[in-house]
Amino acid sequence: MEKTQNNKAWFLVLPVLVIVAFSAVLPLMTVVNYSMNDTFGQNEFFWNGLGWFEEMITSDRMHDALGRQVLFSVIILVIEVPLGIFIALNMPKKGFWASFCLVLMALPLLIPFNVVGTIWQIFGRVDIGLLGHGLAAIGIDYNYTNDPFDAWITIIVMDVWHWTSLVALLCYAGLQSIPQAYYQAARIDQASRWSVFRFIELPKMAGVLLIAVLLRFMDSFMIYTEPFVVTGGGPGNSTTFLSIDLVKMAVGQFDLGPAAAFSLMYFLVILLVSWVFYTVMTSLDKAETK
Repeated sequence: MEKTQNNKAWFLVLPVLVIVAFSAVLPLMTVVNYSMNDTFGQNEFFWNGLGWFEEMITSDRMHDALGRQVLFSVIILVIEVPLGIFIALNMPKKGFWASFCLVLMALPLLIPFNVVGTIWQIFGRVDIGLLGHGLAAIGIDYNYTNDPFDAWITIIVMDVWHWTSLVALLCYAGLQSIPQAYYQAARIDQASRWSVFRFIELPKMAGVLLIAVLLRFMDSFMIYTEPFVVTGGGPGNSTTFLSIDLVKMAVGQFDLGPAAAFSLMYFLVILLVSWVFYTVMTSLDKAETK
């Protein structure tokens, strides 16, 4: 007997499709339209083809912003991933202190991005900030508003403080999923602490580590609010990342065509890297199930 298909279920999905169309697809099509046209206002458009894309690809301004963005993301991953693993390995596994540490680690993640930027903007000020005033008191010349190196250090430390907890919590969840039989076998074999980490804990954390790296790369590569609040992209253009440069181009200069092409290229880079991570994750899952 042939089973009949009930198409009424599509009516339940229809509201979601409509919301996605208005919130994602239609704005994306608008950006694509602006990226291939030039306009002088009053809804008058002039076809420009791929001209804006060619201009952005050869633009020194975009190359500089991309270089700063990649450098920032690499530094963040190099610091936060090993630090998150170290914290997860040293957190209590059960009892009151385990719950206390989990709540404590989750607190920075609950703070809104603009509040994080405001906290560190005040914290680092030389006149009233605890960090800036304290460093000045012990003779360290620190001023993130004038020195590009100090601005970079401030933003990096701020991001490490804000997001290392995410990596630590994901790694902690991966460690908690390891059966105790693995550790018992390691004790019987008198394996060293490094051997336990290398051959038991690290392979079992591989999946969550990839998720952590993917999330931290995507967020660090798209970071906007925190550095904009703290430094505004300065001093000069030293902390003008891709997102800040894009907003300056679109809102500050009202160059909608170049900004639209810029944003599409930005989106494609993030999409490509996310696809690579997803492919690696699925390959690991298939290898573990074999």
